[in-house]
Amino acid sequence: MNQIVSKRVLSPAVTRFEIEAPRIARKHQPGQFVILRVHEGGERIPLTIADADPERGTITLIVQRIGHTTTELSALEEGDVIIDLCGPLGSPTHLEKFGNAVVVGGGVGTAVVYPIAKGLKAAGNTVWAIIGAQSAPLLLLEEELRSFCDEVAITTDDGSKGYKGFVSALLQEWIAAGRPIDYVMAAGPVPMMRAVCEVTRPVGIKTVVSLNPIMVDGTGMCGGCRVSIGGEAKYTCVDGPEFDGHLVDFDLLMRRLRMYRPQEEESLHRCKLEEAGWTLKNG
Repeated sequence: MNQIVSKRVLSPAVTRFEIEAPRIARKHQPGQFVILRVHEGGERIPLTIADADPERGTITLIVQRIGHTTTELSALEEGDVIIDLCGPLGSPTHLEKFGNAVVVGGGVGTAVVYPIAKGLKAAGNTVWAIIGAQSAPLLLLEEELRSFCDEVAITTDDGSKGYKGFVSALLQEWIAAGRPIDYVMAAGPVPMMRAVCEVTRPVGIKTVVSLNPIMVDGTGMCGGCRVSIGGEAKYTCVDGPEFDGHLVDFDLLMRRLRMYRPQEEESLHRCKLEEAGWTLKNG
């Protein structure tokens, strides 16, 4: 159980894992996530279930190497086992026929909107996707989205592919041009989600964002994932991870995300020293 079935490096910092988890694969719905530990004594981190195959009994996780745990996870190979894998957690995406739906994915946030886009299409919506990255080699899941979306637009910060600029800027151009949009789903860096919400707010387009704050137990007990939605405290692990983007207190969210930045940097530094020591020891 929890054995890595396949591993594919998507970019220098992003890896796609297919993991044996039959019960999670059977129960998973779009928008849900897992919490895992790489090894005994490791920290617990949440990761979105990017895809699931109930027949094969596997789930797909897309991991961006940022901190200590994601660095350790990215180093695992096919055949390795993840000690703990808990899920599916969180409330599933609310799916209905909205009409014209736009999914907006920034960076690894594309892995979050991918299963949601599939669900929106299955519910009878016209689905347009805008996905962005800093440069072309860092784009994720473009061909997979093209296989079922009605349109996929690409943005890159450096202009190496598609529209040069941010995903929110292209969305703004679509709205200004009169494209009829009934629903927007966004996932990615917090500043990107905030920008998308500020684009849709003046025109009243329903906008949902998927939040990924600090999380420990995934059951609402620890309070680490607390966010403010319309002035009310909510817990992302049980009330989310998706919320009305126009009600999210993004200032509070960003402050809470920065709370443990020094400790995270120290942990990552230790991880790099351990890797360097292992390399020297083993030639």
